[in-house]
Amino acid sequence: MATEIPPQLTLADIDLSDLRFWARPLEERARAFALLRAQPGPVFFTLPKLPFLRQSPGSWALVHHADVTEASRHPEIFSSEPSATSPADMPRWMDGYFNSMIDIVSRAFSPRMLARAEDDIARRAARIVDELVEAGGGDFVSGAAARLPVEVICDMLGIPARHHRRVVELTNIIVGYSDPEYVGATLEYRDGAPKPGRLGTLRMLGTVASAGWRLHRLAARLGRERRASPTGDLTSALVNANVDGERLTPREFATFFLLLVVAGNETTRNAIAHGLKLFTEHPDQRELLLADFDGRIAGAVEEIVRFSSPVIFMRRNLTRDHEMNGHTFRKGDRVTLFYWSANRDEAVFADPDRFDITRSPNPHVGFGGPGPHFCLGANLARREITVMFRELFTRVPDIAAGEPDRLKSGFINGYKRLPCTFTPPPARR
Repeated sequence: MATEIPPQLTLADIDLSDLRFWARPLEERARAFALLRAQPGPVFFTLPKLPFLRQSPGSWALVHHADVTEASRHPEIFSSEPSATSPADMPRWMDGYFNSMIDIVSRAFSPRMLARAEDDIARRAARIVDELVEAGGGDFVSGAAARLPVEVICDMLGIPARHHRRVVELTNIIVGYSDPEYVGATLEYRDGAPKPGRLGTLRMLGTVASAGWRLHRLAARLGRERRASPTGDLTSALVNANVDGERLTPREFATFFLLLVVAGNETTRNAIAHGLKLFTEHPDQRELLLADFDGRIAGAVEEIVRFSSPVIFMRRNLTRDHEMNGHTFRKGDRVTLFYWSANRDEAVFADPDRFDITRSPNPHVGFGGPGPHFCLGANLARREITVMFRELFTRVPDIAAGEPDRLKSGFINGYKRLPCTFTPPPARR
């Protein structure tokens, strides 16, 4: 069943570049994207002019599953350069922190390193849930969802435990660049809303750049230590071994480091948090999972990622004129691949607004579309989500989520905080 489009909603009510749109209830967002999918072709959205940022007139919104997957298969036409994660181009002085890194990742992120990390996940999840139980609940994001992925990634890289909390804080700033809580400035920029001006924009850029610089500095120090004294972790492998005939430069390693600690943390933490909220809102699906956890958890993980779509979009840039699905794009055009909308496409998913852990097939693009930009850590994320819910539903099967404090972002569908409660389990002997 397709999302119902109320007659009072019009295209004039939808502005994907306005942060107030992303603060709407999720049901309203779903109806808006259903209206966009009902249009005969992609809709163009203008971008606001902000001080210090390199601007373009705007971007075409790709909201259909077919468009998102087709663009993903052709990175030579739909390029991630000069930016993939920001609607606007960052100032050139920030390129060293946030430029495209897919080539580095594809050369350096080996399945062997992932396999080594998986051995430790169950033990870490058990300890995290033990501590959540001991605390009697509280914020599920900081107490559980954010901890497992950041601990696993930091362990892979060899980042000492004393830095874990700081890594979370810095990645929150980088990913939450549009949330005033993290950057100290609002980016609401439409009529009737506060405009950031030069000072507010500069404060935002400076805060994000400072977070990137601090992570780069941590990477540089760690790289120097591992080059002098290898320990067998991922950092040691990257700074001491040649990759495709050449050693990673300090800048390449630092950039790779930044990608891994941000991407390896945010997507999984939000999928875990959304998963708990979904199982709270859909007790029938929780009951179904608990009746056959091993048989249904794989499908449940895919449905959590589809339904929540932690990464809302990625940007691509046309390298040449190209016709796709009846629309001609011109060289230099920008397009935005809305994974969140593609995962609700009525042409692909039956009853797309229903959370169904038995959904099959489930060709979602929650880990990105097919092609070289598909999330290389997808299998690690699946494993982390599986292990965390196994531990939670074994120890505290009635755990329930309250109302979330949503991240103010059009890029990440995230929760900053999510209260949780449960019946205390019997003490372990």
